[in-house]
Amino acid sequence: MAGHPRSEPRLTDPTEPETAEKHDFIREIVRRDLADGVYKSVVTRFPPEPNGYLHIGHAKSICLNFQIAAEFGGRCHLRFDDTNPTKEEEEYIEAIQRDVRWLGFDWGDHLHLTSDYFEQLFDWAIHLIEAGKAYVDDLSADEIRTYRGTLTEPGRDSPYRDRPVAESVDLFRRMRAGEFGDGEKVLRAKVDMASGNINLRDPVLYRVIHAAHPRTGSTWCIYPTYDFAHGQSDAIESITHSLCTLEFEDHRPLYDWFLDNLPVTARPRQYEFARLNLSYTVLSKRLLIQLVQEGHVEGWDDPRMPTIAGLRRRGVPPEAIRQFIASIGVAKANSVVDVAMLNHAIREVLNKKALRRMAVMRPLKVVIENFPEDQTDMLEAVNNPEDASAGVREVPFSREIYVERDDFMEHPPKKFFRLSPGREVRLRYAYFITCTDVIKNEAGEVVELHCTYDPATRGGNAPDGRKVKATLHWVSVAHAKPVEARLYDHLFSRPDPGADGPVLEDINPDALEVVRDCQAEPAVAETPADQPIQFERLGYFMPDPDSTTDLPVFNRTVGLRDGWARAQAKGKGAG
Repeated sequence: MAGHPRSEPRLTDPTEPETAEKHDFIREIVRRDLADGVYKSVVTRFPPEPNGYLHIGHAKSICLNFQIAAEFGGRCHLRFDDTNPTKEEEEYIEAIQRDVRWLGFDWGDHLHLTSDYFEQLFDWAIHLIEAGKAYVDDLSADEIRTYRGTLTEPGRDSPYRDRPVAESVDLFRRMRAGEFGDGEKVLRAKVDMASGNINLRDPVLYRVIHAAHPRTGSTWCIYPTYDFAHGQSDAIESITHSLCTLEFEDHRPLYDWFLDNLPVTARPRQYEFARLNLSYTVLSKRLLIQLVQEGHVEGWDDPRMPTIAGLRRRGVPPEAIRQFIASIGVAKANSVVDVAMLNHAIREVLNKKALRRMAVMRPLKVVIENFPEDQTDMLEAVNNPEDASAGVREVPFSREIYVERDDFMEHPPKKFFRLSPGREVRLRYAYFITCTDVIKNEAGEVVELHCTYDPATRGGNAPDGRKVKATLHWVSVAHAKPVEARLYDHLFSRPDPGADGPVLEDINPDALEVVRDCQAEPAVAETPADQPIQFERLGYFMPDPDSTTDLPVFNRTVGLRDGWARAQAKGKGAG
């Protein structure tokens, strides 16, 4: 689109993992419309308001609109509904484009803004006034609300409802010219003040807002409402299927009323689907803005946030989001999706692409007494057992190593099979070791272990066939690289935030744990910025932009335990 340059992003195939034909009620509508000749081709749109960052709920709409267009050989537009200059910023416009591209979708030459249509919308508003179907109202916002009535009581006509057409036209033009202050006058449609649908009780079409617009500057001081601008923008762009979430279902009669009463050249249809609700998560833009502005998180891309930017920084792959959206389907009724489903999709993707590395979160030093002091063994380790093409690497092993403090107990319970006095365990890729002595400080805390190793078990296998019940990860002390690990959990402590009180009271104080004494194998320090890794036995991690040469920082994307997969298997009788 002229005036809005775009770069060509590297995009993954948005339809990639599935070849089977998809079926849901919206796709059936599209198939029927094409078969019946209602439309010759499919045109959809994703119409975000540039007043915040996109979140995982928006991803459902993005996937649905772009994928339906691709599946039926049509196109999908990206259109910014920039009708409220008091809340919109160029930062959000740029972030939304970045997020949609990252998810794997491209709008081609069809980047649009509602502000592109301001002149046409103004002319159509004049058309409604001249047709006796709109009027300028002097009531205040509070008075309009009172006159509108309730769900059980009809509304009352404004005293200005029968204002002469010529007077309303004149006042509306003067509103545009800037003669009136904010809220002093509005333009309303003349629909039905007795309607059982409150949205049809003479809705506001234009309001006076003296604020600079991110794109049009001070050209305009009146701005159309979403209800007036949305359907007409769809018509201008020849949208065929306008897909919205269920909260817009009651707005559909108004959407159709405008199209029926204006000289539009196209006739889009609105269809509603269930929005995404996720456990332990809030997707209200108002609340997300509050979290950012009040400092409960460090910004829109804080990895605890359900924003696309936050998920990307945490290390969630875009294909995992698309896979998750595909798995929940498209329904007509709202429901809450278990966040474990999202984590399951993340693990499935990362298991195939994450490089394996070893790191120790809470180091406990181990001295292997019978290993030569001046010797370093280079041991072969697999980069990814799910991908042979990822190859192998060499990991240094020496007399002194770190193991996880949680992998040792001096007086273990019956089912603890890891390291304890006299017990033999396997070190991943290395040797069998046996604990022979425990060193404590004056406070009685374990500070060091002494062990012996069996040289014949190099690679982690015993030639005599003896077995051990535990395999531990480890890092050579002499070669360890310090890293900072940030361990993320749910931002909210309950699955239904706000159910018993203010939402912010349910913020999880343990949603972030920063581990600054993490020790990692040398290869970890060389991880590219966009490369996910698995710290063996600990979880999947992604380098964070806060990383420095001296201290790499890694965000835990998700742990290794998959509660969703286990629950599904149990439900199917798999144990």
